[in-house]
Amino acid sequence: MKVVLFVIMMLASPGTRAQEGVMEWEGRIGDHPRLLMKEGEEARISDMLTEDEAMARVHRGIISECDDMLGLPVLERVMEGKRLLHTSREALRRIFWLAYSYRMTGNEAYADRAIDEMMAVCAFSDWNPSHFLDVGEMVMAVAIGYDWLYGRMSPQQRQVVKDAIVEKGFIPADDERYAGFYNLANNWNQVCCGGLLYGALATYEEHPDKARELIDLYVKSVPFALSCYAPDGGYPEGFNYWGYGTSFQVMMIAALESAMGTDFGLSDSPGFLDTAAFVQFMTAPSGECFNFSDAVPYAPCNPMMFWFASKTGETHRIWLERRNIENLPDDFMDDVSHRFTEHRLLPSLMIFASAMDMSRLTPPEEHFRIYEGRTPLFIYRSGWDEKDDAYLGIKGGSPTTSHAHMDAGSFVYEYNGVRWSADLGMQDYHSLESRGVDLWNQGEGGQRWDVFRLGNESHSTLTINGKHHKVKSFVPIVRTWRERDRKGARLDMTSAFEEDIDSLKREIWLDRKDHLHVRDIISTGQDQADVMWVMTTPARAEILPDGTILLEKDGRRMELKAVCDGLEGLTPHIWTNDPPHDYDAPNPGTCRVGFIMTVPEYSEAVLEVLLTPVR
Repeated sequence: MKVVLFVIMMLASPGTRAQEGVMEWEGRIGDHPRLLMKEGEEARISDMLTEDEAMARVHRGIISECDDMLGLPVLERVMEGKRLLHTSREALRRIFWLAYSYRMTGNEAYADRAIDEMMAVCAFSDWNPSHFLDVGEMVMAVAIGYDWLYGRMSPQQRQVVKDAIVEKGFIPADDERYAGFYNLANNWNQVCCGGLLYGALATYEEHPDKARELIDLYVKSVPFALSCYAPDGGYPEGFNYWGYGTSFQVMMIAALESAMGTDFGLSDSPGFLDTAAFVQFMTAPSGECFNFSDAVPYAPCNPMMFWFASKTGETHRIWLERRNIENLPDDFMDDVSHRFTEHRLLPSLMIFASAMDMSRLTPPEEHFRIYEGRTPLFIYRSGWDEKDDAYLGIKGGSPTTSHAHMDAGSFVYEYNGVRWSADLGMQDYHSLESRGVDLWNQGEGGQRWDVFRLGNESHSTLTINGKHHKVKSFVPIVRTWRERDRKGARLDMTSAFEEDIDSLKREIWLDRKDHLHVRDIISTGQDQADVMWVMTTPARAEILPDGTILLEKDGRRMELKAVCDGLEGLTPHIWTNDPPHDYDAPNPGTCRVGFIMTVPEYSEAVLEVLLTPVR
């Protein structure tokens, strides 16, 4: 372990002093299997399966997939661009699912095939430490296999896995070229530390002093990532990366609890146990999510929600997850990656769900959530049972946040069963990197912001003088309303346009009937401001003779109207979402609607836009 790195981490890590030291731990490590599901706990899952047909269908789906795996060739070391991640993830899926199927059925074919996969990946030259997520997931994969199949493996096979965990996991993690994840406050920390911790727990008795030292390092590093949940459980990277980072965080905590009987205070980190509400409110009545930043629109079931519900006793947090499972189609395994978040971890659903009583679930009683962390958010949901329930999500924040877009001031709005204001979501990284796009340069003028889906012009927000939002801007929520007649928030967007206007306040709210209002108050200095007001939509759009924009989708119609004071040349507009560059992804079935206008110099202008149903 690099002494300098460890000292820096110990001094800087938020919450380090709140953690119980692993080195001072005096408990006893559990016997194999010790990770997540100890010996004999299979019976708890079996009992659940006899009483719960929905969960039994998921279980049968896992078993059926493992039957198909038996006929596949073992994995090979195939890179995709700079990443081995797709192979590491498939290794985790195969080994975890096969080991689960063996433990639940006793069918030795599953165990033997999982061991074959472990031998194959352990023979790789390395696990691609230059992109250390690949290592983190691969270590977790072989550690679960080693622990769960310990009694089925030969001494020689165990030695192969132990050596690989050390040589391809621990040693590169101690190399300063690759070890930057220790001090990151995002999902990299959670995935890399979580995977390495599994390796240390699985092989603990081989070198207990060294294993304890490593576990202590990982436990004292991960509060960097846990700090992002403060103060209220909001997750700055959005829905997708909540699923990634938080899933591995839960897997880490659950493994510590099962193997060592304690999580050393990690779950007590500010906001962490409250973060299940974040994902619940990110899910809209349509079944899609509020997909700000690098996120896709669909909102799959998240197995880790069952851990949170079991841990806190707040069973209403799995209201939507449970409904998703009950409504799975017969062929759900054909689309399993869209049905379950981080689906390679699906056996954890069976483990966490079997630890709780799901017989009397009730929906949440809340309708509002406001998050005040690194990505300020306002969320309103009128109900929890109907697709026609209204939904409004409003986003502030900064482009400097990990995986962020220039989407401050944007909003997602659903009414009468239709998403009228939408976000195009993320574009696959490899599709951009393979064309030479400098995707990870988040600096002012970085090519990242020229990607259509990432820049401000594609989002339901404002663009002034045709420019990008300022990279180092931060848009706070300065007021919220939670009354029947007004449900929404005010944002101070001034810093996003600091060279072009004196101030800009944006108010977004729903009225008593849940109709949408957006009011922008713009003050200029010595120069006029050319303003582009945009709402991205999947609806068909038409400009009517009176300047109203008519939207139509799924047999429903809405009218977008603008009322202005102090503006010149207000003109309705419809923009195509055709890709402006050859590297941009297509955006079929969507367009942008809105208005263009000019605010004269030394003026204050007010633009109010209303979206209401056509009678």
